[in-house]
Amino acid sequence: MFSSTYPVLADQAFSGRTTALRNVFLVIAGSLALWLSAKLQVPFYPVPMTMQTFVVLVIGTAFGWRLGAATIALYLAEGALGLPVFAGTPEKGIGLAYMAGPTGGYLLGYLPAAALCGFLANHGWDRRIVTMALSMLLGTVVIYAFGLSWLGTVVGWDKPILAWGLTPFILGDLLKLALAAAVLPLAWKSVGHLGNSDR
Repeated sequence: MFSSTYPVLADQAFSGRTTALRNVFLVIAGSLALWLSAKLQVPFYPVPMTMQTFVVLVIGTAFGWRLGAATIALYLAEGALGLPVFAGTPEKGIGLAYMAGPTGGYLLGYLPAAALCGFLANHGWDRRIVTMALSMLLGTVVIYAFGLSWLGTVVGWDKPILAWGLTPFILGDLLKLALAAAVLPLAWKSVGHLGNSDR
């Protein structure tokens, strides 16, 4: 199942460029994309959604697990240092104080979720709609596992944790999952790599 290692989308799109400079550029650009995605709300039912989880998982998939994890780590470090990069900052606090709040678990979950999607992309899961959808689903499950565990610990398990931290977001996450499942395989076709790299 995981016997072969494939290049990821960033490897193909930026092939021929100096690897170190390319990686620095991608990590910084990715952290800026995460910052922007946290601030932009899309009207949706039953609650407005941001595109941040979509961007987190796409970065992991497109960059591969190492570079994807490095990008998320930089983003979290920016937030920990007090930059207003998260969805609720600076209105609801900044820095480590914000990260220790009810949504902190979701933020922490971004790192293993991106790494997981990157690992799966390194094994060809980003080339087809079905496996890409499954990769996004697994990454989303990881984020919610961290987020709900943290939320329950912070506010108390006697509270309606699922009603606060899961059910309002299911429809939006399904939409983002479907979008990623379509976009990533199409991106491979756009760089002309899908046909000659499948093994």
